[in-house]
Amino acid sequence: MSDEALIVLDKVNKYFGPLHVLQDVDLSVARGEVVVVIGPSGSGKSTLCRAINRLEPINSGTITFDGRPLPAEGRSLARLRSEVGMVFQSFNLFAHKTILQNVMLGPLKVRKEKPAEVRERAMSLLDRVGIGNQAEKYPAQLSGGQQQRVAIARALAMQPKAMLFDEPTSALDPEMVGEVLDVMTSLAREGMTMVVVTHEMGFARHAANRVVFMADGQLVESAPPAEFFANPKSDRAKDFLSKILTH
Repeated sequence: MSDEALIVLDKVNKYFGPLHVLQDVDLSVARGEVVVVIGPSGSGKSTLCRAINRLEPINSGTITFDGRPLPAEGRSLARLRSEVGMVFQSFNLFAHKTILQNVMLGPLKVRKEKPAEVRERAMSLLDRVGIGNQAEKYPAQLSGGQQQRVAIARALAMQPKAMLFDEPTSALDPEMVGEVLDVMTSLAREGMTMVVVTHEMGFARHAANRVVFMADGQLVESAPPAEFFANPKSDRAKDFLSKILTH
């Protein structure tokens, strides 16, 4: 992990009508750092995640990625989005295309890369997420956990500089959560820059370099996982942890 920040949010504000969902948020994520964002529902976690690749435009403040301010629209925005992989709760795979075609689509259409090279990379990514043997199947033939692993492979096929995960396991049956978190953990260990919004505290403990706790649109505290879970500083974080860790 280098000291150089890849993602920097500076005094970011976002409103949905009168609702102030991001309040003067400052966050910087170093290259190779894994930041896990946790907090109660409605705290602004997903909005924060979506603001980083401009799926949510912000009202004030600045966000820079790899030294450049986020572009507003057009080609430069498309380029930014191809450099920042995004994995959501829902898998958003194309139902009428095979798993392999889903993974190949971005590099072929957006990057205009050579089909043979894209195919080779897509196959090796499907192997890497443990479903190379499913390449010719369609999304509906796969379990939710497998589909989410395809979605991760699809994001990686664009060779992004960073990956954003917005509650990637919350729509999955419990027995499938582990297989997706395993893939994410191995990505983290390989040095991928990651911002992960999740309810999975085990992942936060084991895979994060830093845990960021949000409540009511504010970034309340930020610390290495061991420190945060053992000794949260704010009352909001103490309250949150007491509710989730006692069950």
